[in-house]
Parts: sequence; C-alpha cells; structure tokens
Amino acid sequence: MASGATLCDFKPQMNQPPATNFGTVDTENAHPIIDLAIDEIAIFTLEMPEAYSDATGITIHHRYGMSSAVANDIKLETSLELMDDAFDYSGDDFAAARDTGDITVPGTNTTLDYITSVHTKGAQMKSIVKNKMFRLKVTRVAVAGTDAAGDLEYHGGVIKET
Repeated sequence: MASGATLCDFKPQMNQPPATNFGTVDTENAHPIIDLAIDEIAIFTLEMPEAYSDATGITIHHRYGMSSAVANDIKLETSLELMDDAFDYSGDDFAAARDTGDITVPGTNTTLDYITSVHTKGAQMKSIVKNKMFRLKVTRVAVAGTDAAGDLEYHGGVIKET
C-alpha cells in the first residue's frame, strides 16, 4: 500500500473502555464522541488490513473538538498492543506511548480539529503486521504548559501508512 493510504478507521462507538480512567461516551448535537478529561482513556480493537505493506510505520490522525476550551493546549498519547496467536488477554501489553506534542486547541469550542501521532515500524508498533488484530489506546495527558479547560471531545480517527 502506498504511503498515506488509509489502513483503518475507528469511531467512538467502537470504544472498549478500560475498567478505570475511561472516557465517557457522549453526544454533541447527535455526533457520537468520547469525553476525555486529563488521564482518561479510550481503547479500540482493530485489524491491520491485508493491504498494509509491513515495511513502514503508521500515522494516527485523531479528530477532536473541545467542550468549552477556546485557549491553551492538549496532548494525546497513543500506544499499540499486538493481539497475535500468543496474546494473553488477561493483562495488557501495550508498547511505549507516543505523543502528539502540545497542541493549541481551536479558538472556538466544538470546532473540529485534527492532530497526529506517529509510530515507526517495530517496537513502537509492537511489531504489528498485516492481518493481525491489535488494540489502540488513546489517552489525554497533561501538557507542559497550561492545559485547556473542559473535556476533549474525541471523534475517533484514521490510521494511515507512513
């Protein structure tokens, strides 16, 4: 598959929240969202498609808005977990998290914005290859400066080949 090609998409309705620190499923004008306060998590189970080349990394494109914030920053962390034939689902085995960096929120609440996180092939992707199931964990984390007030309204996203 070519660089930039979409591998899979994920929506708020696909969230499989953890037992604790989970984001809250909600709607904004009938649009499904996951409200993420700082340190809250959303988890999605996906399958890497046959078309993935196995030779590159991935870029995760996140769609979000803010419930009330019109200033300051947000940051998301993403981590991946391979669900292969040896996967023991009694515990978690996510790769080290990658982050989006501090991102300034749009100047108007409920305005849709896009941010990315990048995972290189290998350890950052937990060695995920085509036709294998994996989990994607998305966590809103504190920023180095001033955190944007209110919930981040997470609209899901797409994963593209780097």
